[in-house]
Amino acid sequence: MSALALTAAEVADLRAAFPYFVRHSSEERPPAYLDSAATSQRPAAVLDAEREFLETANAAVHRGTSGAVGAATEAFEGARARVAAFVGASPDEIVWAENATDALNIVALGIGEANAGAGLGVAGSERYALGAGDEILVTEAEHHANLIPWQRLAAKTGAALKFIPVREDGTWTLDDARAAITSRTRIFAFAHISNVTGFIAPVAELAALAREAGALSVLDACQSVPHVPVDLHELGVDFAAFSGHKMLGPNGIGVLYGRPELLAALPPSRTGGSAITKVTMESAEFMPPPMRFEPGTQPVSQVVGLGAAVDFLSGVGMDRSAAREHELVERLVAGIAETPGIRLLGPSDTSQRAALAAVSVDGLHAHDVGQFLDEQGVLVRVGHHCAQPLHRAFGIASSTRASVHLTTTEDEVDRFVDALRGAQRYFGVEVSA
Repeated sequence: MSALALTAAEVADLRAAFPYFVRHSSEERPPAYLDSAATSQRPAAVLDAEREFLETANAAVHRGTSGAVGAATEAFEGARARVAAFVGASPDEIVWAENATDALNIVALGIGEANAGAGLGVAGSERYALGAGDEILVTEAEHHANLIPWQRLAAKTGAALKFIPVREDGTWTLDDARAAITSRTRIFAFAHISNVTGFIAPVAELAALAREAGALSVLDACQSVPHVPVDLHELGVDFAAFSGHKMLGPNGIGVLYGRPELLAALPPSRTGGSAITKVTMESAEFMPPPMRFEPGTQPVSQVVGLGAAVDFLSGVGMDRSAAREHELVERLVAGIAETPGIRLLGPSDTSQRAALAAVSVDGLHAHDVGQFLDEQGVLVRVGHHCAQPLHRAFGIASSTRASVHLTTTEDEVDRFVDALRGAQRYFGVEVSA
């Protein structure tokens, strides 16, 4: 056991801070919650922060001069500052979005606006010019949220969408990226950690490659920010997106990070009140970032809840949480490797993997596996995980994914592996050692 990792006793104390785990702890067979990669459970501190704001301080932020508005705005912007610090950024580099999908679309649609006439009059938007001969690069492993917006942008602008094929184990390398990036590459979008294989991309090196080629780097950080220490300035990416509900926070809140000069030149993809400085019947002028990208009434209580979530994670320590999760992933991968008839998707080398493991069980559909696991009280995700091209590369339609978080126990990991073996027996699948 790593000296840095959270101990079993500390994990037990942490679980006591989560109403979900407390509520189910008295059951004869408490559910093994192994679906944090989709949505994590929330500690009481997050639920309380959002509830307390709604009960005692709810008001319209950035609208009016009353003391109530001032207090609400202070809570809203204070959360922005804490979230920014959590990922090594500055508050003016953090834009609130509905979720990570929305955050990625803000970038893609904003670049589309920059290529539709005068870019809504935003100074410097010409830096986002795209057209025939230009290339947008992604990987075959991307979540649909980091693929479809770029497909649409390519179709709108005439740029070509290129992708880095995955290898047999679903991974790709720095050398693969180096071979794919050309002088025509304008955007390189990729995930920090794959939501199917758990593969950890060498982000800093990839961002440097993009920068050398004159391309923008766009990082899907949904599976990294909740699980490993992330410093976006050190990584050197141009844009990044992550979501609150995967990091102990509320639904309905996501985060877009962008370098200040890039946000300043990006036209807004949605327009309306509070994002503008001047409106006539013929035109509008827009606020500087981040407010330019936050029109309308904001999800204030969710922002406050997300601020509480990063406080909770910071109090635990992301280095200690990551060390603990690494031990769990090692246990998870070892159990799968010892079970004939189960194919692990992604790297078997756990130094290249974080937070999750997806499997294909020979002779069984993932939905049948998932239903059997659910009956055993093991809660996982089944399906294509919004990554159809990657599953197609594996030659399968779907998989069964278990994911861990700082509250996961060794027993829950073992129950998952045991339940997979139970599914094989239940459905009469023959396996050879």
